[in-house]
Amino acid sequence: MEKVKFKNRDWDVAANIHLPKDFDPSKKYAAIVCVHPGSSVKEQTAGLYAAKLAGAGFIALAYDASFQGESGGEPRYLEDPATRVEDIRCAVDYLTTLGYVDENRIGVLGICAGGGYAANASLTERRIKAVGTVSATNASRAYSESDVLGTLEAVGAQRTAQARGEAAKIVPWTPESAEDARQKGMDEFDMLGAIDYYRTPRGEYPTANNKLLFTSMSELITFDAFHLAERLLTQPLLIIVGDRVGAFGSYRDGFTLFNKAASANKKIHVVKGAGHYDLYDQPEATGEALEKLIPFYNENL
Repeated sequence: MEKVKFKNRDWDVAANIHLPKDFDPSKKYAAIVCVHPGSSVKEQTAGLYAAKLAGAGFIALAYDASFQGESGGEPRYLEDPATRVEDIRCAVDYLTTLGYVDENRIGVLGICAGGGYAANASLTERRIKAVGTVSATNASRAYSESDVLGTLEAVGAQRTAQARGEAAKIVPWTPESAEDARQKGMDEFDMLGAIDYYRTPRGEYPTANNKLLFTSMSELITFDAFHLAERLLTQPLLIIVGDRVGAFGSYRDGFTLFNKAASANKKIHVVKGAGHYDLYDQPEATGEALEKLIPFYNENL
């Protein structure tokens, strides 16, 4: 693995590029852009999948989203879907500059919110030739199930306060502990899974600091990752979901994307007994996902 950077607008995006065993820079390789979930960084689940894909012979690029982790961009902790999609396009730009990458064999793999962003980028980024998702979520569906109007009113009030000189409001993506979640009535098993992954030694990483710029909510609520998929998502598509259906809705979103996508070559695979976060790092669940993903990319890149 090598640390690299590429540009999105006028800031650097920090990335790790995972190389196959016995890598030979004089050869041409298929490459896969690995897109992390919301609140995550490149060293977590996206990096796990990237390392496994590199072990299967691909170039795999995992990066920190703009405004987050080790990447640049202001304001910090912004989760802006349009920029997240542009990050993917810029990652493809970067891969095309590498002499050992076959520019006609570039794919994308997105996890959780990264799956929604990966699907959305692929609508218009025709250099992406194969699309894989794991526990993909669609931001507008996920956030529309909360008090949308109340949240938007609060965003407006916060923007007014900031325009008048107050500090930006930063909120946690998830409660800091399972006990904190229970006290707030947020103890559904997907939320507890998120805490167990992000807030314990299982998956925590120093640059994944659980911070979200509150005003991001207006963009997240209105971003439909699957808009026009019935017309424009024509690339080969593989969707991985777990059958332990939780509140985060990735099982529903996976089937929505499968049914909606225009792809003639599309498949959905259900990992039995797996929840949303099992597919982030648990060996049995991720192993089954990779048993489907690796042949999919081999066949289509």
